Amino acid sequence: MNNTPLIFAHIGDLHITKAKEQNYVDMLSIVAQIETELKDQIDFVVLPGDNADNGKPEQYNLVAAALKMLSVPVYILAGDHDMEQGSLANFYQMPLTEKLPFSKVHKGNRCIFIDVCGNGSGGPDFRLGEKQFSWLEQELTKASQAGETKLVFMHTFPSDLKEAEEQQKLNKLLDEHKVTLVDMGHTHYNEVANNGETIFTATRSTGQIEEGPVGYSVISVYNGAVSWMFKNLIDPFPMVLVNWPVDKRLLNDSEQLVGDEFEMIVTTLGAKAIKEVECNVGSGESIKLTNTGNLWQASINANQNAFSLEITATDVTGRPGKWSLQPATASYQLPVRKKDGSDADTIGAWPENGLMGTQLGPNSNAKPDK
Repeated sequence: MNNTPLIFAHIGDLHITKAKEQNYVDMLSIVAQIETELKDQIDFVVLPGDNADNGKPEQYNLVAAALKMLSVPVYILAGDHDMEQGSLANFYQMPLTEKLPFSKVHKGNRCIFIDVCGNGSGGPDFRLGEKQFSWLEQELTKASQAGETKLVFMHTFPSDLKEAEEQQKLNKLLDEHKVTLVDMGHTHYNEVANNGETIFTATRSTGQIEEGPVGYSVISVYNGAVSWMFKNLIDPFPMVLVNWPVDKRLLNDSEQLVGDEFEMIVTTLGAKAIKEVECNVGSGESIKLTNTGNLWQASINANQNAFSLEITATDVTGRPGKWSLQPATASYQLPVRKKDGSDADTIGAWPENGLMGTQLGPNSNAKPDK
């Protein structure tokens, strides 16, 4: 068991064109905020593809200039817009890019980055190709043998792969190796789906926002438990990230069900020191959490009835950060899952967490009725 959660920030599809455009200003603001507030608290930043709107060198130069502010590792995926010039040659000229596919191990988590859009085994029609499938299977096998938690990063949902055979093959690999998280871009809106084993997370575009405010997501993986939060750029710190227990919407293992007594583990995020963290269990009882270094912890006693937890972290200036969740108890009824690598297993709207449930944008067939 890993005692330290993996935490990373995801900056949605940039679609950078010119320095004076609002999306580039937004990117600079996001990067500056991450470096100022989170640099000592996250493991890496991921860009999910569509970095340059037209795949042009001058657009990548702007992206690279902004990323110079970051002192944490940055992992960059390719998207279909990065292929607009007919190859990924310009993409790979950008500093910090690594040849896809590649993997990194952080805190017992194998993070696997694959290319569904690259020259040869990819393209704007989203393909993996046999060579990359073979590599992916080897990586997943190594991770399984090492007892590592497995995370896959790709530009889009598996169901968007051009060939049905590739969709089925990828879904089978995810299932056989019990992949915890698939993290993506492409959608232009926030989306979280849960097939009962794998959590699929997509963060809204930075460059072509179809719904809601500018921001980025912060994701925690703690011994297979996933916590996903959307950080509105203008919202103040501190942030509260509950590593354990999981919200019932993100339950992906029956062992994540809580009993009458369970441990709560919380990460607070932000540059200012935290004075105290409290949890309200819904009955009016307030429990103070103990600082154990990078984490805050407490033993929570609650009955098996449906209940919610509200966590408040207060920094030394008196500014609070709040978060609430609903743990899954033994009475929780698991939804029926489709497990097809799409957004069919969406957890739906979660407005307080930036999930509107509207699926606005060009990359979904599930748009709301007119």
